[in-house]
Order: sequence, then structure tokens, then C-alpha cells
Amino acid sequence: MDAEAAKLLGAGLAAIGCGLAALGVGNVFASFLDGALRNPGAADGQQGRLFIGFAGSELLGLLAFVIAILLIVG
Repeated sequence: MDAEAAKLLGAGLAAIGCGLAALGVGNVFASFLDGALRNPGAADGQQGRLFIGFAGSELLGLLAFVIAILLIVG
């Protein structure tokens, strides 16, 4: 396998992380809504953790995207 093919294969595998980040964000919000509907009084106290989970999932997705772009360009 030549270097260009390996680079593109690695970029494709890194791009899978973007899709998995979308699943992670969906799971974070689904869990928050599930908990908020079970106990509406505690929902306000958990909203900060919701945004931290969202930011962590998005950060990993963006990192996977950047790695994929760097592999393609570099």
C-alpha cells in the first residue's frame, strides 16, 4: 500500500469519529430529557452537566474532523 492510500484510509477512519460524536450528543440529550421527565425538580441542577457533556462530545467530534483534514492535506 502506498503512502497516499494509507493517508486517505486513515482520514476515512478518523472521520468515523464525527459520526460517533453525533451519537454521543444524542445520548447526552436523551439521558438529560429522560432524567428531567422523571424528576422535573432536579432538572435545573443538572443543566450544567448537560452542557459539559455536550461540549465534550462536540470537542471529540471536532478533533476527529481536524485529524481527518490534516491527514488529507498534509
